[in-house]
Amino acid sequence: MALFEVERTVRAPEVAVWERLTDWPAHGGRVPLTRIVGVSEPADGVGARFTARTGVGRAGFDDPMEVVEWTPPAAGRAAGRCRLVKRGRVVRGWAEIEVYGPEAGAADGGEVRVVWREELGVRGVPRALDPLVAWTARQVFGRVLDGLLRAR
Repeated sequence: MALFEVERTVRAPEVAVWERLTDWPAHGGRVPLTRIVGVSEPADGVGARFTARTGVGRAGFDDPMEVVEWTPPAAGRAAGRCRLVKRGRVVRGWAEIEVYGPEAGAADGGEVRVVWREELGVRGVPRALDPLVAWTARQVFGRVLDGLLRAR
């Protein structure tokens, strides 16, 4: 399994950042050749499910995910945290999104720090290629995170 992490800071309200990052359909607009389907109702909270469908036409694969931890940001809490488990046949692993609020007393709200951490395994890809998978995923998901954080 390839482990990678992407970190960003942004000047925006902590709750707004959380909402952007946990808007699952919005991820499909940022991940190349991917759309989000089958979003459960409700789409947030433990037990929420959705599938990232990646491909062109009939050629592709599904990456079904389930939210197994859901702790939105709140006053007095160190961070908001969401953990997803990938339950597909092609892509396995987990992803965590953490949103850290600004330092107490920061001028004009301060910066919110986001950490996206993921362990990713792709069926048929040898473990020897984990460093390449991690590097590629860090590039792709860094752009995804940048796009989601810019979204209004």
